[in-house]
Amino acid sequence: MSWIITPGFSFDTDAAGYIAAVEAADGEALETGTRYAIDNFVIGCKQDGIWNAIKASCILAGARTLAGALVPLKGAAPTNLNFVSGDYNRKTGLKGNGTTKYLNSNRKANVDPLDSHHLAAYLTVARTTGTYLSGELASQRNSIGGTIASLRSGGATVSTGVNSSGLTGLMAAARASSSSVSYRFAGNSGTVASASVIAPNENIAVFARIHTGSADSFCDGRFAFYSIGESLDLAKLDTRVTALITAIGAAIP
Repeated sequence: MSWIITPGFSFDTDAAGYIAAVEAADGEALETGTRYAIDNFVIGCKQDGIWNAIKASCILAGARTLAGALVPLKGAAPTNLNFVSGDYNRKTGLKGNGTTKYLNSNRKANVDPLDSHHLAAYLTVARTTGTYLSGELASQRNSIGGTIASLRSGGATVSTGVNSSGLTGLMAAARASSSSVSYRFAGNSGTVASASVIAPNENIAVFARIHTGSADSFCDGRFAFYSIGESLDLAKLDTRVTALITAIGAAIP
């Protein structure tokens, strides 16, 4: 693993690059504890073997400004649709409104392998409305959210049996085979049978879904993190993200 040295700190190079970009967007340095929380997260994901599977991600907490929070940890920067500074809290993340606000991840649903992909969002405030936490065309791939926290794949809704309303923590789904999808909702894990299908040429949204080019099914939860990419161990991701958000909350006065 490569490192760079800056006065007082020794950071993983990927963490250092991200921290520098956030601080440039904020126009101010982050707290030492916030920097270390980010560094520990990146190093931990690499140790767990899940870092390379994350292709598009934002830590929607820690940064001093909304602009800083939208600096991508990995992948393309999301396009902000209607969020304003008042929607952002450094400790708890970005709050949707359930009607108009979402992020376009600028990552296509069909760029990851058909049978290797994941979507994840970390909620610090539970949703009360909105079908999707993150998703795309409802009949393709997998989305997370829903009235009964469903995974949509293979043209049908596959229920996890978990009601996502009122839940906080990591909400995630991953496909590692052509026949099933794994999920993790607020510490509850499981697998459901679901045949894979060809993914649509649609961008993946966060706080909503994009369907035939337009956003709908908006979510009003508060997110501190999202991740999109290839299949990974959801329990390991959950552990790392939970530790990250906890450490950020402790580091900020």
